[in-house]
Amino acid sequence: MKILAIETSTEFCSVALWQEGVATGQSTEVGQKHSELLMAMIDSVLVEAGVKLAQLDGIAFGAGPGSFTGVRIACGVAQGLALGANLPVIGICTLQALAQGAAQNRVIAALDARMAEVYFAVYEKLGNAWVTVCEPCLRLPQETPVVEGTGWFAAGSGFAAHGDVLKARYNGQLEGIDAACVPQASAIAELAAPMFAAGLGLDAALAMPLYLRDKVALKTSERLANQRLENERQPL
Repeated sequence: MKILAIETSTEFCSVALWQEGVATGQSTEVGQKHSELLMAMIDSVLVEAGVKLAQLDGIAFGAGPGSFTGVRIACGVAQGLALGANLPVIGICTLQALAQGAAQNRVIAALDARMAEVYFAVYEKLGNAWVTVCEPCLRLPQETPVVEGTGWFAAGSGFAAHGDVLKARYNGQLEGIDAACVPQASAIAELAAPMFAAGLGLDAALAMPLYLRDKVALKTSERLANQRLENERQPL
């Protein structure tokens, strides 16, 4: 089975090719230049592997949450390539990809969502499958869901942006933190492979991003109001 995976929900742009049970590819920090570099990275990965688009069994992409523009780019490119080659697609939650990339069995995943918030989810691996303990959500870091038990590993930029608050909230429950961990296309491919094998690929026209924030842009007055609320909630 051969699967192309794309992930552009953060400042990193990554592409991976899954074949023979192994994901290989490229990942680089590009800031806001995903649209300029993504197609060239896809071409490079496929050419290096000697694989043509028509030889793929499917295309997977990081569906979000994450950067609004980045998530749309991954979904749009996956959809366009899949429509042209008549391939199925699968969107993978970026928070689950974060857990996969952390290489731990119990993961609290948090991505910085800006606006003083985090994208948050909790996963536990049982056997070879991930169980969702807490569904993906958008929260203030001091209001993230309660997690039971100890031995959890924290992953993602949410712990870089709001580490003090999150570490205090899960005090005594964390056995490690990787705040530099980001969703990668290799993890997207690893999660999508068994889904494609089970026939769960979708028609390209059904590819959809996962948005957790209804309103992407706030007026200045709304941002100031949110900041005042945030300040009021800080402990004295």
